[in-house]
Amino acid sequence: MKFKITIALFFLFLFYFHTQAQVLPIWNSSLYPSVGDDWLVKSIRTKAAILQSKDGKDLILYNGLLKRVFRLLPNLACTDFSNLRTGRQLLRTVKEEARLTINGKVYHVGGLGGLKEKAYLLKEWVEHMTTSPEDFRYISFRTQPIQTRINWKNVFWASQRTGGTGKRISFLFRSDLPELAGLEVNINYELYDGVPLIVKSLSINNTGDKIFTINRVVNEVLAMVEEESAVEGEFAQMKTPQGMYVETNYAFNNSMRYAQSDQTTHWKPDSGYTSQVHYRYLTPALLEVYPAQVTDIQLRPKEVFNSVRSHELLMDSYDRESRGLAIRKMYAVVAPWTTANPIFMHVVSRNDQDVYTAIDQCAETGYEALIVSFRSHLQMHEQSEENLTKWKRMADYAHRKNVKIGAYSLFSSRKISDEDDVIDPKTNKPGGALFGNAPCFGSKWGLKYRDEVKNFFVRTGFDIWENDGPYAGDLCASGNHPGHRGLGDSQWMQMEIQKELYHWLNEHGIYINSPDWYFLDGAHKTGLGYREVNFNMSREQQKILNRQNIYDGTWEKMPSMSWGFVPLTAYGNADADATIEPLVDHLRDYEQLMMQYYGAGIQACYRGPRLFDTNQTKQLVINTVKWYKKYRDILNADIIHLRRADGRDWDGILHVNPKLNSKGLMILYNPLKETIKRTIRVPLYYTGLTDVVKVREKEGKSVINRLNRDFTTDISFTIPSESYTWFVFE
Repeated sequence: MKFKITIALFFLFLFYFHTQAQVLPIWNSSLYPSVGDDWLVKSIRTKAAILQSKDGKDLILYNGLLKRVFRLLPNLACTDFSNLRTGRQLLRTVKEEARLTINGKVYHVGGLGGLKEKAYLLKEWVEHMTTSPEDFRYISFRTQPIQTRINWKNVFWASQRTGGTGKRISFLFRSDLPELAGLEVNINYELYDGVPLIVKSLSINNTGDKIFTINRVVNEVLAMVEEESAVEGEFAQMKTPQGMYVETNYAFNNSMRYAQSDQTTHWKPDSGYTSQVHYRYLTPALLEVYPAQVTDIQLRPKEVFNSVRSHELLMDSYDRESRGLAIRKMYAVVAPWTTANPIFMHVVSRNDQDVYTAIDQCAETGYEALIVSFRSHLQMHEQSEENLTKWKRMADYAHRKNVKIGAYSLFSSRKISDEDDVIDPKTNKPGGALFGNAPCFGSKWGLKYRDEVKNFFVRTGFDIWENDGPYAGDLCASGNHPGHRGLGDSQWMQMEIQKELYHWLNEHGIYINSPDWYFLDGAHKTGLGYREVNFNMSREQQKILNRQNIYDGTWEKMPSMSWGFVPLTAYGNADADATIEPLVDHLRDYEQLMMQYYGAGIQACYRGPRLFDTNQTKQLVINTVKWYKKYRDILNADIIHLRRADGRDWDGILHVNPKLNSKGLMILYNPLKETIKRTIRVPLYYTGLTDVVKVREKEGKSVINRLNRDFTTDISFTIPSESYTWFVFE
């Protein structure tokens, strides 16, 4: 009798430990329906929830827009990943939750096997799936609200000051294998409110007394439904599944676009999927997420390894505008710091007085910040008391004028020393970096650079850091750098150093103009996308090219995420035809270049010694900045792309935000040398308007237009030669 009671208590303890005493609501499809509203237009009130099936076998993540289901026993595995708005099932079969290579051996975390058919999955099949004793087994879960990852101290204008809310769940796994004793793996999911978004990551906790070598961490493995049915063809020719967009915080390539910066998304064929139509089993239907160049991370006792974070955003459409809007809204939710957008200029200074003059001009015209530009006389890494005191004095002066101040700093594209530079693994000599020679962030010089950056901001009170490097991705074969062990951990450790610095800067209220795609770890802005030699072209050419760059660079970036460029003085080998100086002689060009950028919500680096040279120029700058500030909320809203600049006819963009009174602002340009009269059909679906709209051109009188059945309205306009106009929709 005593033995039976003990057994009963044991199983009761297991159940208690399994759920950690968390009582979850029971899933009921009638109580948790799909949301019919378009989340890109309307706010979704349904909240993220973690539920359990009535029989206790499954756990469900749900937010009205997506559903992800996990079978809990005999091991944890994802059996359902659905877009509830479209009814689309993303999975065709079950895979492991993650895959780890530790000390040279591959291990699965969770997952179920035993199925022969992998084209689709029936619920009854799940009951008969099996697990392996070699796999990390599921132990328990814990839930909590999503926590802010970066304690962002914002001191600048931003369209959004807080991130998204939702639920987080962590699944704990352990291994029964003696060689893995002491290792615990947590698989983490963050499900956001109002967005079809899940963020997945994992951590490995070494609770034992042995050192483990982490060779590879695949934090996501999904057997996705294929996008096309091809009997033959090479793998690279075939279309990857488009029902989900994936982005991680491990991206770099100096491309100013995520698709070319991505280092972790790997689409692969699945040879175990034997019923696919491709004769050589090359259909791209298996998604794995991991950094390929990270092969040797030492995990010491009491240390924790945190993987990349996979942002998995479900897509409702193949339409480029809709997909871009979804990605842009994702950034505002997971990285709200990217919505900060101060008005700044770039001063080229030869001496202190140039900086003081620029501060005064910023204050007089309404500019909010000043960045001491590259090739100026500021040296951040001159750490003498005299230098730090001098720049603190200038920062204090700027702050009294209500102007923030920042500094440019060069890391990459230069040689420091054989001891500190990146060592090319092909030659075992310095060189081979993205831009030839570059220091390693894990070298003594690199670590000192990081500390000097922090000290400069603490001592001077500066507000903005424009950093030119490090450009991550540089592999370093050195075995003598204190910040990494060797080649296999060099990329990862340099990124870790950079992430820590970016987090620190955000927590101290420092704005970051970044050289690469580091938005998910604290960067505020990167380049719009441009070719430097284009700024040697004439002002007329620059205006067209800038509008093309704006149009092309805002499909997947919010306006606040980019900076552009206006060379007030000669840039490179430019002649007088390419520059704005003397400003008073080129007022029309100056105004339109400002309007192109401010009209897109994008801050440009107005680079030169001054913002104005006469009272007439000064008034022009004041008026333009006043206009921008008046419409700032809608100008920082998402962009709908109307017509790309080609110099042959009108071009323009439309800002939309259904939450504002001014739900849309359209700005149109005429590049021709004659006046044009046009009638165009303006798409207003993403303004949230459905029946009628109040329209006014500039500050004129409003007229009421009815919307067509496709949520468009017809607008007629006249634009003088080489000029522009704008409309507000309410």
